[in-house]
Amino acid sequence: MTLTAVEMFDLTGQAAFVSGAAGGLGFAMAEVLAENGAGVMMTDIDVRKLDKSAELLAKRGLKIDTLELDVANLGAIESTIETAAKKFGRLDIVCANAGLSAGPGPLTPTGGMAQVDLKRWDELLRINLTSVFVTIRAASAQMRPRKYGRIIVTSSVAGLRGERLCGYGYVAAKAAISNLVRQSALELASDNVTINAVAPGPFLTNIGGGRLKEPEVASLFVKEVPMNRIGTPDEIQGLVLLLASKASSFMTGTVIPIDGGASAS
Repeated sequence: MTLTAVEMFDLTGQAAFVSGAAGGLGFAMAEVLAENGAGVMMTDIDVRKLDKSAELLAKRGLKIDTLELDVANLGAIESTIETAAKKFGRLDIVCANAGLSAGPGPLTPTGGMAQVDLKRWDELLRINLTSVFVTIRAASAQMRPRKYGRIIVTSSVAGLRGERLCGYGYVAAKAAISNLVRQSALELASDNVTINAVAPGPFLTNIGGGRLKEPEVASLFVKEVPMNRIGTPDEIQGLVLLLASKASSFMTGTVIPIDGGASAS
C-alpha cells in the first residue's frame, strides 16, 4: 500500500537515541524526531545543559528522557544504548552525533602539522571515530533481531575534501566515518537496518568552542560557502527526519552534504 507523505514521515510509536543532544545539531535532531512522534532518549556528557534542553522539549508535551553519556568511555556507550532500549522496549533510530573539534588546521595562524599534539590526536580519534563505531555496533545489535532500524551518523564536509581551517585529527576522523558508514551498510542491509551520514558544513553550534559565533572566525568560513552564510541547527532537521523515516527506506550507505554548496566548489 502506498503511504501518504504524512505517513512516510510519521515516527509515532518509535524510539530514538541521540548522542551529543544537549545543544547544537544533536538538540535539533532530538527535537525533530520528537516533534514527529518518536520517544527520544537524549544523551550528553554535560548533564546540566542536557537537563535544561530536555525540559524545553518536555514542556511542549514531547516524549523525552535523558541519560548521561561520555562517548570517550566506550563501554558506557554500549551500556547506555542497552538502557535506552530497555526503557523504550525497542530502538528504531540512533543518531551517533557526539563529537568535538580541536587542533590546528593547515592554514590557521598557529596551524600546520608540526603543531599537532599526538595525545590530542588520539583523543579526537577515540571520540570522533572509535565511539561512532561502537555506537553503530551497539545500535545494530538492538535493531537486527527486529529486522528494522535507522542509524544516522554525523560526519562533516571536512571528511569529504581538504579543509584549510579544520584540525587534522577532526578531518581524518570524519573522512574515516564516511567509509565506516558505507562499510556498515553492506553488513546491515540484509537486516533492513539502514545507515547514512549527514555531512554538515559550517553551522552555528558550540563545536570548536563555539568559535563560529565570533564574527571574525565566521567570516573565514563564509568565504568557503556559495550561499554566503553559516547554517543554523534547525536547517539539518529535514534531512535527519528523512533518514529516520520510512521515506528513506531504499537509502543506505550514503554520505549527504548539507553545507550551503561548499562541497560543490
